[in-house]
Amino acid sequence: MPPTNYPTTPDGRYFVVRGRLWRTSDPSLDPARRQALVDELMAARRAVRDAKDDAAGKAEARARVDAAKRHLGERGPVWWDDGAPDLNRRMVEKTAYADWYESLSTAPSDDGQ
Repeated sequence: MPPTNYPTTPDGRYFVVRGRLWRTSDPSLDPARRQALVDELMAARRAVRDAKDDAAGKAEARARVDAAKRHLGERGPVWWDDGAPDLNRRMVEKTAYADWYESLSTAPSDDGQ
């Protein structure tokens, strides 16, 4: 699941950060499994940070990050099955989501302004 302060595409496949699409986690994951994977991802990211000048340690930690993200469905084969391409890391304005994203900035605010 994406952080709540970033817009998520209507199909739930991506969230947008600074105009770029990022693939969301597979929504079919069991919540306990998903949480275990998120916990591993965070631990692996800390290991990358802590490796500093240890090239081998950093490489191992980065491999753990990649594995966790693949198990979450954020990398590797897509988790949807309708044949739609993976647009991960693409600029939203250059995708089929461009009109949807543009409509977010033109929608009236909740306070009537």
